[in-house]
Amino acid sequence: MIDSHCHLDHEPLHTNIEDIIKRSKAAGISKLLTICTTFSSFEKIKSIIEQDKIIFGTFGIHPHETKTDFVNKKAIVKNVKENQKIIGVGETGLDFFYNNSDKIKQIESFKTHIEASIELKIPIIIHSRNAETETFDILKSYKSPDLKILMHCFTGSLSFARKLMELDAFFSASGIITFKNSIDLQETFREIPSEKLLIETDSPFLAPIPMRGKKNEPSFIKYTLEKLSIIKSKTTQEMSVLTSDNFNRLFNI
Repeated sequence: MIDSHCHLDHEPLHTNIEDIIKRSKAAGISKLLTICTTFSSFEKIKSIIEQDKIIFGTFGIHPHETKTDFVNKKAIVKNVKENQKIIGVGETGLDFFYNNSDKIKQIESFKTHIEASIELKIPIIIHSRNAETETFDILKSYKSPDLKILMHCFTGSLSFARKLMELDAFFSASGIITFKNSIDLQETFREIPSEKLLIETDSPFLAPIPMRGKKNEPSFIKYTLEKLSIIKSKTTQEMSVLTSDNFNRLFNI
């Protein structure tokens, strides 16, 4: 299994990183991708990825943080190129649900990250909430064959998923698919081709059933894998191989 999206710089994961790594390996995890959201988080990530060969990282600014952390394309490219274990751009995107940052700043930052990812020819990790039309329209405006899209913690509509499929996007399933009220989302994942699926924890957030109420961690990903396997009518072993192969193909590892 591969956890394609976790935040190992967040607590309680960061201060317990050795135990987190041990439990991840014991659960059968072969790779962890720890995701950058701010300049300060990247400083931690650069240290975290050196702690074990299974850990990789990204560089990017979360849409919530664009009010204070704004980055240009040159800086993104520089930070990625300086470390071979930084393999993605993001987490970026649009969040018009909370609107923690100005919409215009979010859009400008999103476009900057897209352009950097195209130049680097590596995947862009996208957060999209209450912004399906804007997210799709922006992505659609880039015609480059080097645009590699990963929709993180996908909770969008089926119509949004179908549009993104036209852009050859990948979709990551989080613990949300295990929730009792996620029937529509489960149906959406049933329609997404298996060769476009990844799994993630988004830990320490969004712990899956039966771990609700606890701080999430990468080892809990097995519950999301089990649910996705049921949705796709596959064995957990088949789904584990599929999602891991998809990750390695997308990130060219």
